[in-house]
Amino acid sequence: MADYYLPMFERCVRDAKVGSVMCAYNSVNGVPSCASSYLLQNVLRDGWGFTEPFNYVVSDCDAISDINDPHHYAQSKVQASAMGVNAGTDLDCGDTYTNLNQGVQSNLTTEAILDKSLTRLYSALIKVGYFNPPSQYSNLGWGDVNTTQAQTLAHDAAVKGMTLLKNDGTLPLPKSLSNVAVIGPWANVTEKMQGNYAGTAPRLVNPLSVFQQRWQNVKYAQGADINSGNTGGFGAALDAARSSDYIVYLGGIDTSVEDEGRDRTSISWPGNQLDLISQLSNLGKPLVVVQFGGGQIDDSALLNNAKVNSILWAGYPGQEGGSALFDVLSGATPPAGRLPVTQYPANYVDNNNMLDMNLRPANGVAGRTYMWYTGKPILPFGHGLHYTNFSVSWMTKPSAAYSIQSLASQAGSNANTALFASLAVSVKNTGGKANVASDYVGLLFLSTQNAGPAPRPNKKLVSYGRAQRIGVGASQQINLRINIAELARSDENGDKYIYPGDYTLALDTGGVITAQFKLTGQAAKISTLPRNP
Repeated sequence: MADYYLPMFERCVRDAKVGSVMCAYNSVNGVPSCASSYLLQNVLRDGWGFTEPFNYVVSDCDAISDINDPHHYAQSKVQASAMGVNAGTDLDCGDTYTNLNQGVQSNLTTEAILDKSLTRLYSALIKVGYFNPPSQYSNLGWGDVNTTQAQTLAHDAAVKGMTLLKNDGTLPLPKSLSNVAVIGPWANVTEKMQGNYAGTAPRLVNPLSVFQQRWQNVKYAQGADINSGNTGGFGAALDAARSSDYIVYLGGIDTSVEDEGRDRTSISWPGNQLDLISQLSNLGKPLVVVQFGGGQIDDSALLNNAKVNSILWAGYPGQEGGSALFDVLSGATPPAGRLPVTQYPANYVDNNNMLDMNLRPANGVAGRTYMWYTGKPILPFGHGLHYTNFSVSWMTKPSAAYSIQSLASQAGSNANTALFASLAVSVKNTGGKANVASDYVGLLFLSTQNAGPAPRPNKKLVSYGRAQRIGVGASQQINLRINIAELARSDENGDKYIYPGDYTLALDTGGVITAQFKLTGQAAKISTLPRNP
């Protein structure tokens, strides 16, 4: 919990000074999150200083009701409401807090506790100008919605999130392209591009419409469903592909497979999509597969099939998804995204309890996340290819050795913001088959074979940076800041220590360049996790 699950919240609260935090549906060590005074008071407020008058906690919707059912931690909605507000959940997204009057009358909570939450909530309203709207907000009108700038931002977000998983040089596609077969259940979509929790988009640019506008003689056939065994569309898809020079297949998963309240029990490609892709590949035409969806699915069959020339992961690309996808496929905006999760083999889910939050290998499971997974991933966290080639070199490397006692003193009360080292790498676009200007994302990983107690994580991402549109033959510098907290590991109490030993910094998943340093002296504690009373 201290090493993996809490740090991102701590950084948001302690360092970024967020105004509000949401408590979740799940329980932690048997206590529903929204009823956990340990998490909401001892850790959040006392430990991380979430104490501004306007700092409030809101429940995920109906999470207060869940304290009663399905958690059965409370015997009634009245008791659940009291437990929530007593623990420090100030606002209920739901209607369970309508029971608070009865909770006060039953001595399950007090007016003083309610006043504390109401004070936080009204302080937050005052803070954002609810009662006296600032002029820059009150003057906003419909002309400020769906601006060109907003559309460009949506396009850029979609482009920068797309990740090239495989490519033999087929991508980028030729500038002037004709006679293309566009196949698959993601080709002619609109709302689906938004994924889950989307507002009402002012416009939805779908992939097929853009392809038809930009390419000559586009033949479309859905071919397969997302998740069925229906082969009724295979014939039309294969006929369209046979009479075309290029094939672009758009498929994967969507919110019919993954959604809130719809956990996946399989990480294989659903339905018979792989069967159709295999038959398309046997036609011997250049074949590009665009894979959609938030979670990863096992791409072994596609990666091992030499007739599948390219795979691009597009996620849920949003309202500008169609134009963004075209620009990536054509090379107008080359991909530079990196996989944000590990792609596991399909059998990873076998005998793997999704309710077990332990990360380290245990009970026949090979560990979770890139930090602890001991198996061979299909594609590793951080994987991402480019249309061009890059060379990288150190401009600034770490020192050979550092004193732990000096680092601990330097860290003071907040190791999250205290600097360990500021490194720099030079990234040069050396060109390639495509010869295009391209972004480059540098991921810096830390590992050790002898520091601290075993078992040790495989590695840990400690810094990253992105260079923008490096021209062929040109170089850019990426600055990589490492904070002292990134060196630490937690003991069994959740207290973080810096341990002596030999460390390696490696750039990117394959370690294209590395640097070694040593931490000397005695192990030193740099932070303490609040104890659960």
